[in-house]
Amino acid sequence: MIDPALARKDPERVRAGLKARGGRSLLAFEEFLALDASHRALMAQVDALRAQRNVASQQIGKAKAEKDEARAQKLVAEVAEHKTRLAALETELTPLAAKTHLAALGLPNLPHESVPRGTAEADNVVLRTGLPLRSPAFKAIDHQTLGEKLGILDFKAAAKLAGSRFALWRGAGARLMRAIVSFQLDRHIKAGYLEVWPPYLVRPEVLEGTGQLPKFEADLYKTFNGEGDKAQPLYLIPTAEVPLTNLVRDDLVANETLPMKLTAYTPCFRQEAGSYGKDVRGLIRNHQFDKVELVWITRPEESLSALEQLTKDAEAILSELQLPHRVLALCTGDLGPASRKTYDLEIWMPAEGRYREIASCSDCGDYQARRMNARFRREAKAAPEFVHTLNGSGVAVGRLFAAILENGQQQDGSVRLPKALQPFFGGETIGPA
Repeated sequence: MIDPALARKDPERVRAGLKARGGRSLLAFEEFLALDASHRALMAQVDALRAQRNVASQQIGKAKAEKDEARAQKLVAEVAEHKTRLAALETELTPLAAKTHLAALGLPNLPHESVPRGTAEADNVVLRTGLPLRSPAFKAIDHQTLGEKLGILDFKAAAKLAGSRFALWRGAGARLMRAIVSFQLDRHIKAGYLEVWPPYLVRPEVLEGTGQLPKFEADLYKTFNGEGDKAQPLYLIPTAEVPLTNLVRDDLVANETLPMKLTAYTPCFRQEAGSYGKDVRGLIRNHQFDKVELVWITRPEESLSALEQLTKDAEAILSELQLPHRVLALCTGDLGPASRKTYDLEIWMPAEGRYREIASCSDCGDYQARRMNARFRREAKAAPEFVHTLNGSGVAVGRLFAAILENGQQQDGSVRLPKALQPFFGGETIGPA
């Protein structure tokens, strides 16, 4: 959530930030300003009436003490009138407050001044490339075909169990997935991250805190806890960013605990609404996928430098596995709604002859913290401030599996695994079934 005080004080700055994002939210911002002004005006009326009612209530006792019954009755009637008017105004106030809050939730974060200006993916900037591309001397096979030939990937079985866009791993494939997760978690723990094993189902307000609700409701899997009128909605997490970041929800975080560095492996669930027809083969875009996530909670002045380190921590996984990759700075028009600055990591897929996103690392500033009411206090008597939150894939497990297969494939149909991963897998190669 953007700072409402900034929106009121300097709306042109907000408009400029939204224009840099492509201008799609400009109308929503004007609607928010109008709703906010109406809400504040009505709130002022309510506050004034409450004050008048309180003054009149106090004077009733004084009038009775002075045995001025006529004045006391007049004041009683005045208080009753105030209550009636207040009830009417408060009936208007509650839905208006909810509508204003919903409008605020719909606005994206403002891009940081260091973000490259642009309108779409083509305007993203390549910052660096790690390891030269390796082109095999033979025609590379895509990871789905290769995995099926090796007997380690079974999409037909997955479809029989759950439908399209699900995957099933067998034997060495399942063991490789487990090895990839263990390898990543061990490296991130050595880098100072605290491992967390969170719930996979969360309440609506938790998703609202990190920005998935209300905007991405259609992408989420929803269930209910309880029955009938007492049933409470729960959502399957689309990323471990959601539970990890919300660990500081409604908290006053101790200054000495900052920065907090958290990591977790979880399955993730997204309906990929609106994406049908894109990346229908393989592991690139499934409804259920696995990911190791990185989250930082920092002081405001530290978040940009934290983003650099978080991105390096994710990139280190790819470098240690000796996989060709590159790092991009996303332009203003390609930022996610909650981000003020994002770096994407892309990995080379030989069969496609192109790079594919495998991690996205974002600095959200205080955007999520405002939604979560997550704050810290620098000193005992200092005013509370909002923390800054950051998140990044560290990295996507299924896509890494796909990249390992495609980059490690040999002419005889086997796959040679990266040296750093071999101890976790318990072998150097995966051979034909």
